[in-house]
Amino acid sequence: MEKLQKYLSQTLCLFKYYKILFLGLLFLTQFPTSCSSLSFDFYALSCPTAELMVKNTVRSASSMDPTLPGKLLRLLFHDCFVEGCDASILLEGNNTERSDPANRSVGGYPVIESAKRVLEFFCPATVSCADIVALAARDAVEFAGGPNVQIPTGRRDGRVSLATNVRPNIVDTSFTMDQMINIFSAKGLSLDDLVILSGAHTIGSAHCNAFSNRFRVDSKGNFTFIDNSLDREYAAELTKQCPAGAASSSITVKNDPETPQLFDNQYYKDLLAHKGLFQSDSVLFSDGRTKERVLEFANDQNGFFRSWSQSFVRLASLGVKSGDDGEVRASCSVVN
Repeated sequence: MEKLQKYLSQTLCLFKYYKILFLGLLFLTQFPTSCSSLSFDFYALSCPTAELMVKNTVRSASSMDPTLPGKLLRLLFHDCFVEGCDASILLEGNNTERSDPANRSVGGYPVIESAKRVLEFFCPATVSCADIVALAARDAVEFAGGPNVQIPTGRRDGRVSLATNVRPNIVDTSFTMDQMINIFSAKGLSLDDLVILSGAHTIGSAHCNAFSNRFRVDSKGNFTFIDNSLDREYAAELTKQCPAGAASSSITVKNDPETPQLFDNQYYKDLLAHKGLFQSDSVLFSDGRTKERVLEFANDQNGFFRSWSQSFVRLASLGVKSGDDGEVRASCSVVN
């Protein structure tokens, strides 16, 4: 009996070992190779409450400003697609990513700085700004009603931030399907990731000049329809929100006209109704390569959430820095 118990104990230990090994290998094969330098509970010993402090900061700020979840999510996209997820977009100065016109409407910076100050007080020189950006976007989605996603941490902050790197690496709202595919594939992201991550537009807002090329309104208020993929009544409503001369102003419109502050699958339902705000949205439903996936998510929010959780981890793991390739900034807006 004693030998049997010893044998079972050894077998259980081996099972646990191989289970951990298998899960580790599965994780590495499922996500980009750059993710291999990350790990779950990276701050378990050095700063155990790091993720909780970021979550509390996001929750507090979003409670006062319901537009913040969309801004924090967009901030992650614009960071990770240029130089990887290394907080390079946070660096201030002439000719930095942050100074590029494509990033001037990006927001959420004060939330990141606020979380950083708290973390520096309790865990100095430990938690990177890059991790804060990723965690804040993750928490913003959950705060807005989306899924809770477990993401690995351990990103280092980059030292390079150039405005010239922005335009070639981010998706413009007027892009064709092929142009978007080229950008995503260059990052190691699939066509499926493109459809899933576009669902981020279920929250947030956009300036009128991001979609004003889809219709025309003259100084007398006369309306000219340009883009036939856009619902006419919706286009007419947009002209009221973006009157003539507003294209370069600070006027913004909600990405999702139905549930603008809720992270759900309404974005895909909007596409079916030809109410995608951007040309890059509408093409997802009009193109045969992605239409079926749009239909699927429009009819299955849980399916969208499951897919989002996987694609979000891939997004937040793009081009991460490790070791001497990066640093942990004392302040997110300047290098050490």
